[in-house]
Amino acid sequence: MTYILSLDQGTSSSRAIIFDKETNIVNLEQTEFKQYYPKQNWVEQSPIEIWESQLEVAKKVIENNQEKIHSIGITNQRETTIIWDKNTGKAIYNAIVWQDQRTNKRCDFLKQDFQDIIHKKTGLIINPYFSASKIEWILNHIEGARQKAEQGDIIFGTVDTWLVWNLTKGKLHITDVSNASRTMLFNINTLEWDKELLELFNIPESILPKVVSSSEIYGKTHADILGKAIPISGIAGDQQAALFGQTCFDEGMIKNTYGTGCFILMNTGNKPKFSSNGLLTTIAWKTNGQITYALEGSIFMAGAAIKWLRDQLQIINSASETEELALSVSDNGGVYIVPAFSGLGAPYWDSDVNGTVKGLKLSTSKAHIVRATLESIAYRTKDILNLMEEESKINLLSLSADGGASSNQFLMQFQSDILNIDINLPRNTETTALGAAYLSGLSTGFWTLKDIQEKHKINKTYQPNMIPQDRAKLFTEWKKTVQNLILSK
Repeated sequence: MTYILSLDQGTSSSRAIIFDKETNIVNLEQTEFKQYYPKQNWVEQSPIEIWESQLEVAKKVIENNQEKIHSIGITNQRETTIIWDKNTGKAIYNAIVWQDQRTNKRCDFLKQDFQDIIHKKTGLIINPYFSASKIEWILNHIEGARQKAEQGDIIFGTVDTWLVWNLTKGKLHITDVSNASRTMLFNINTLEWDKELLELFNIPESILPKVVSSSEIYGKTHADILGKAIPISGIAGDQQAALFGQTCFDEGMIKNTYGTGCFILMNTGNKPKFSSNGLLTTIAWKTNGQITYALEGSIFMAGAAIKWLRDQLQIINSASETEELALSVSDNGGVYIVPAFSGLGAPYWDSDVNGTVKGLKLSTSKAHIVRATLESIAYRTKDILNLMEEESKINLLSLSADGGASSNQFLMQFQSDILNIDINLPRNTETTALGAAYLSGLSTGFWTLKDIQEKHKINKTYQPNMIPQDRAKLFTEWKKTVQNLILSK
């Protein structure tokens, strides 16, 4: 019996999961680590804490099982930026996390002249979210950093690169195409680091990792790290890994991860489809020499809106209460909530708008407010999916769902109703870690693509049963609420 070890390095915790050949979870360990907020809108992590927390759970999960680990797959929080001294292995500054907004002004300045060129080359919009301006900030603000970069003494990596470098004791400095495509420095058409963009951000190419595919044997861990040398053979950013873990292998297949926010990705096949309405074009993965692209849309507030009900309004004690409360009323009572606590993303792209509650009456109960909050997550998902359909010219047939809020039966049924398509929940909900495991197992012969498709089982399907007129009325009212909110700023 041999297993795949999946390392799932997330924004708030590091996890390690062992999967057997039937994709069952054999063992799972998780540990949280600290976030640091040195200034308003700055978000940092300690690179050594990222590494040590990931190593700790990896060691725990394979305790007494080193000989049974066939290979390792890695998935990671994307865009988070680390620069370290390649001679000492020590980071020259904290990891700047994807949520960090310190380079906002720089990005606003660049938007004036370079938005089109960056969009055409990278598929991204200019935003502090991505790695490029974070790298530039470190090189400009940390004493001696630029000189060390020119001398070839320091190197950059996203979290996947940092983990592999440490797992191999500095032997491998690599990143896969899915992570490279989130740096705002990688040309997704030519599949190379883009010299024009490197010049724009004044970043020496010598500090960048070698770009590899998402599924190949890159090398082995140093024997001292996990007790034996184990092949590392799969890497993908977390959202792309979840798309792979949901077996969305065909053009038009789509997944939504219902977490703190929502990340919606659609497989668009072997050619990039560029959005004119703020969706991101990204590389999903590269397997067997073939690139697969995706369209990506993000919703800033999903589970975070439920947290708001609990922590700020204090009308629930836990997220699990929301399902029963929502089902206790026959409709939303005319209440619509737009939880725009940090602005609205696609298709509205208004960062200045605030949230709103519309339709409060004397008869409004906390159940109506809870229901309206859950409904808002489904409406925002429909906003994105309508845009994806329009821009990809691909008709949606079903949606694969995962993430914590996908366990809410009211939300999933309402999502199916408002979209008028099936919502499929997988038997194995650890889709991100599973995607990394699949990518690892594919390149080592542990699984074939056919094996993976056969082993992927649907646990539950929600089917639409809403009257078309009701669906149209609800969504029209939602759109009206959002438009009025934007106009009333």
